[in-house]
Amino acid sequence: MQQLKLAISGAQILFVAFGAMVLVPLLTGLNPAMALLGAGIGTLLFQLVTKRKVPIFLGSSFAFIAPIIYSIAEWGLPSTMFGLFAAGFMYFVFALLIKWRGLAAVNRLLPPVVIGPVIMVIGLSVAMVASQMAMGQAGGVQVVDYSQALLLSGFTFIVTVMVAVFGSKMMRLVPILIGVAAGYTAALFMGLVDITPILNAPWFAVPHFEIPQVNWHAALFMLPVAIAPAIEHIGGVMAIGKVTGKDYAKDPGLDKTLAGDGIGVCVAGLIGGPPVTTYGEVTGAVMLTKNSNPKIMTWAAVFAICMAFFGKFNAFLASIPLPVMGGVMILLFGTIASLGLKTVIDAKVDLMQPKNLVIVSAVLTTGVGGMVIKFGSMSFAGVGLCAILAIVLNMVLPKEAPNKILNEEV
Repeated sequence: MQQLKLAISGAQILFVAFGAMVLVPLLTGLNPAMALLGAGIGTLLFQLVTKRKVPIFLGSSFAFIAPIIYSIAEWGLPSTMFGLFAAGFMYFVFALLIKWRGLAAVNRLLPPVVIGPVIMVIGLSVAMVASQMAMGQAGGVQVVDYSQALLLSGFTFIVTVMVAVFGSKMMRLVPILIGVAAGYTAALFMGLVDITPILNAPWFAVPHFEIPQVNWHAALFMLPVAIAPAIEHIGGVMAIGKVTGKDYAKDPGLDKTLAGDGIGVCVAGLIGGPPVTTYGEVTGAVMLTKNSNPKIMTWAAVFAICMAFFGKFNAFLASIPLPVMGGVMILLFGTIASLGLKTVIDAKVDLMQPKNLVIVSAVLTTGVGGMVIKFGSMSFAGVGLCAILAIVLNMVLPKEAPNKILNEEV
């Protein structure tokens, strides 16, 4: 009976994480089955490294959406997978740094003025993709009638917002899932869904494993991208610690949790899935249900692995129309950018300080503007470029006092 209760709780955790987890591959062109498989295996490996002490579920990371889209267009999918595999090693770097110098060293290297604008770029750099999908466009080509697309994406957006703002506590944990379900239902009535592939798909299907191709350009491009989710991981561990009343930074230790997450990212890249990260939705579910037994995450991981081999379900995911995803993305990517802004506000970053103003301005302009810096055949762009730029500016620029004239006026 106890195991049955744990299994039901695990299924509930997967339900909470599911919408965001499969959204990343649907937006980037990766296989949703691999997202489920990667999340399941990644979570089990995380539990192995941390001796199953932390109630955390690892799901697809939104930080990699824009970099994956750019990398696939630049180097292809196999090279992108190698880049994502390499990105996992950034977690090991942070794990070693924390074990050697403590968390204070990471905070000095990556203060809020660096992390905040980088997170904003993660959301804003794909804003155009969200708008195009909401209008029924893919790669600049109109694939769904414009009027129908706007109607469908608008309806999906409104439902998602209503659930996020006015829904019950449990409903507010899964606004993406409810929004997509409502949008998909509306699309069925509008005749925009082809269910033939779902009917023809087998019940059991082994997902296609993507074999990585060694490409150091893609690896160097992806490595800096991992900085933001690695810091997000630390915040996620601290958050779940506050919910459960335990100090996971000491036991099993942030170095262990980062290493576990890093192994999950590496494995996801090797099999062809998106990188994984800690999920705030799951932390919210733990807080709401008051069930913090790490064994429920084991059950959630097992269920995720099983669903990866459910052929009809993966065919269903592939049938979701573009405008439905676009309607959810408008809210989702704006939310990511807002979290970056919140990071800056919570830390009370003084933008009257020339150093802070320069860092935030340079990161937002280069990130949203799509700047690419090339060294021969090597290129840096997007979140990775912004992260490097922010770190360098933070280390090089001197910390100055606010302008004396402004002080005198105040």
